[in-house]
Amino acid sequence: MSRIFVLSIVLLSAIGASAQNLPAGFDLSNYGVRIEPDKRLLTVLATLEMARSLDPQTPNAKLINTPLSDQSTAFREKLLADNANVPDDLRRRISIFVTQYKKRHATRTDAEIVTPFIAMAYALTPAPEFADPVITTDLPGDLLDVLDFAPLVREFHRRSAISSKLDDYLKEYRADSDRTLRGSAREMVGELLDYLHTRPVLVFRERVKTQTRKTGSKQIIEKIELRENQRNFYIVPEKLAPKGNVNFLNIRDDYYVIVPPDTDVSFSDARRAFLRFVVDPLILEHQKDLGAIREWAKPLLADLQKTNANVSPDGFLSVSRSLVAAIDIRQTEFAQARIATDQARQKIATLKTDAEKRAVTGELEKFKQALSDEATLQLYEDYERGAVLSFYFAEQLKGIEDSGFDIAASLRDMILSFDAAKETARVAGTLDARKRAVAAREERKKNPETRTATNPVTERLIEIDKIIAAKNYAKAGAELNQLKLQYPSEPRIYYQIGRVAGLTAAGMTDSDAQLTKLLEAKTALTNVLNTATDKTDKALLSLTYVALGRIFESQSENGMALKLYDKAIEFGDIPNSGFREAFAAKQQLLKP
Repeated sequence: MSRIFVLSIVLLSAIGASAQNLPAGFDLSNYGVRIEPDKRLLTVLATLEMARSLDPQTPNAKLINTPLSDQSTAFREKLLADNANVPDDLRRRISIFVTQYKKRHATRTDAEIVTPFIAMAYALTPAPEFADPVITTDLPGDLLDVLDFAPLVREFHRRSAISSKLDDYLKEYRADSDRTLRGSAREMVGELLDYLHTRPVLVFRERVKTQTRKTGSKQIIEKIELRENQRNFYIVPEKLAPKGNVNFLNIRDDYYVIVPPDTDVSFSDARRAFLRFVVDPLILEHQKDLGAIREWAKPLLADLQKTNANVSPDGFLSVSRSLVAAIDIRQTEFAQARIATDQARQKIATLKTDAEKRAVTGELEKFKQALSDEATLQLYEDYERGAVLSFYFAEQLKGIEDSGFDIAASLRDMILSFDAAKETARVAGTLDARKRAVAAREERKKNPETRTATNPVTERLIEIDKIIAAKNYAKAGAELNQLKLQYPSEPRIYYQIGRVAGLTAAGMTDSDAQLTKLLEAKTALTNVLNTATDKTDKALLSLTYVALGRIFESQSENGMALKLYDKAIEFGDIPNSGFREAFAAKQQLLKP
């Protein structure tokens, strides 16, 4: 049995940057955000890709085989082909190192295996030197455990074809990042900063004690200097990074998030990494006011450590993580509730009887209650991981959501308003809401509204999607049109035709030709709705409405786009649907 194939990346993801409705001149670098691949990281992970099994029973089997997206898998094959002639002695030493490391960490998956190697890449100096760090005493144990791999990385760079290919590889990374990653990063940054009514602190000032010898004397003069350090948040596209994983590193004033270049960071853990970038200097500025909170948190963290060794006893870290968790969860709930309210108002305006209007209001309140219950459960899950102030900060955030107050200006009042007695009883008071949320999750698992099928259309669409992943849009379009002749009433075929037309339009420079292709996409997507029946996958219909909405929005027909996003939202947050994309798109359009 194979699942019905429905992609969550709608056809206009490739041209989504023009449809984000962000302020004119919105430049990520103005907010400290940079999207740039890294030669060190690519070279380290490419070196790992060269490792082969030393077992005579499985000769030449890959030792590192992390799950990658279809696009990244194609790059892996290209990388291996380009470096097929790596000297045998070097490949063997790489293989020995990886084999021994995997034996020491036998319970880890390949995705977990590569994590410390990613950290090690950022301990090295930039290419082409890849030199070891001067000071290693303050490096974490996991990183020290793989630092001896660095000489093999340097040798691989020197003796393989990768040094001549790096610039081409990075050019490909940048092009792929522009299709999804960059647009979603703009959306993520815009949404979170709009919610917090703030801008990130981009310069951190620290006082440093210096000593100098007075001229012509043995006297030592001590001075306090004020130094300014630039802060940056780097989103690093990396095709060899495991699919679905977000690796986060914080090195002094630089924050790094490593993701595959086709990642939509709007709905990933990259949100929390960016929030750390925003929140950390604010917490640090008010660390003198944290005494009462840290004393209250200390015994709670010690108790949580008994069952979860990953919980940090650091009170400052707990405050930072708690605020990040609260912002992430509250912003999502706030945005969804606001759009649902707007949608209900529009619907009520079309109704005639009080009974109908009360029914819509009742459904809205039910939806808001479900949102609140789920948010409560998420806050509790973060609490259990050491974010023991998550409930407190979530409550405090409610007071500034509609006020327009800057989080930076409000944080000191939040901290000083802490009531230890009240906070101690808070978790117990959330029990009923958490029970409802758990029950709702179980219900969604039992009724995921997905279907399975084994039919020739499904299998053929899966095959054609591999052609689309290889960017051979002309061939994919031709095969989809041929399949349409055999199955003229199959909505999934029309959806893929529309998707291919949209991807083709994204690569065009001729505006007239692009408009023609977008019209073709619009026609195909309309045919999805025209051929749909009561048995058609709701997730597919949801994605179709979002894709059509993106087209209308890109053509400045925002009224029609909003109606289409509303149609997608009506299906609810079902798996593989366009629900979240529709919410985010509508939120952007409704901004003043």
